[in-house]
Amino acid sequence: MKLGFLTVPLGNLGLDEIAKWASEIGFQTLEIGAWPVDNRRDYSSSNLDVKTLDEKRANEFKALFKKYGLEISSLAYYDNNLDTDQNIRSAHIDHLKKVIDAANLLDVKYVGTFIGRDIEKDIIGNMKEIEKVFPPVLEYAKRRNVEIMIENCPMVGWQKSGIPGELFYSPELWRAIFEILPDLKINLDPSHLYWLDIDYVDVVNEFADKIVHTHAKDAQILQDGLYEHGIFGPLFKNGKNWWRYRIPGLGEIDWKSFISALQENGYNGVVSIEHEDPVWEGSVEKVKKGLTLGYRHLSQFTV
Repeated sequence: MKLGFLTVPLGNLGLDEIAKWASEIGFQTLEIGAWPVDNRRDYSSSNLDVKTLDEKRANEFKALFKKYGLEISSLAYYDNNLDTDQNIRSAHIDHLKKVIDAANLLDVKYVGTFIGRDIEKDIIGNMKEIEKVFPPVLEYAKRRNVEIMIENCPMVGWQKSGIPGELFYSPELWRAIFEILPDLKINLDPSHLYWLDIDYVDVVNEFADKIVHTHAKDAQILQDGLYEHGIFGPLFKNGKNWWRYRIPGLGEIDWKSFISALQENGYNGVVSIEHEDPVWEGSVEKVKKGLTLGYRHLSQFTV
């Protein structure tokens, strides 16, 4: 296995600076944020401008990564590809195709994104939208030697308060979507499974053939928030949530068991830290410290 991280929490730092620091710590891969340059979504960044990337610039990036002994594990662009607004949906799909083109230029096999959700349609209506929207995207990627993987984040409250905004968060949904899109892959993040009370080891055992990339993000249950609100969370603006994300090793996930299950099922890919820990946010130096703590913890199990 190889250890890496998603570049998003380092903001819009240049890839040269990020790659140099990552290699010094001991990371072997980077998962590069590839949102549009003009983007205001939380937990997103543009460490790679796919709109202006050409073959010359791609070769410069490949030389940079070779210099520092790093690989690009995937390009990341997670947005709502089923947005109710057709203009917004089209813009997201158009950008996703640019990310796929960039992956092809950089010889990167995987592009990570979301399914999303049309919040005005029921689950059956959304499945019909998936069947309409995604096959052309997967075919576009296939022609460019790229595979599409989906992270299992429910994105609760993304479009409407209290409602999952991303329809790829549970085994039930995965099975239904894989019937429609058999070539789709998983970027597995155990942190979402943990607070949803889904056994992440059982998930690895059932879906091993679909897991091509993993996010390493920990989770912590906040008992006072759980007592106050229950699992549906706060109803008022200043209410405290009942869980939060942490750096691997600072939460409650058993990383030894999770990584062991991956290894037992033949996974030898990337474990990529997705830093969303509020304790280690706020400055580049704090983010780097958090990533370093995660590296030290995970490296015990990934040698």
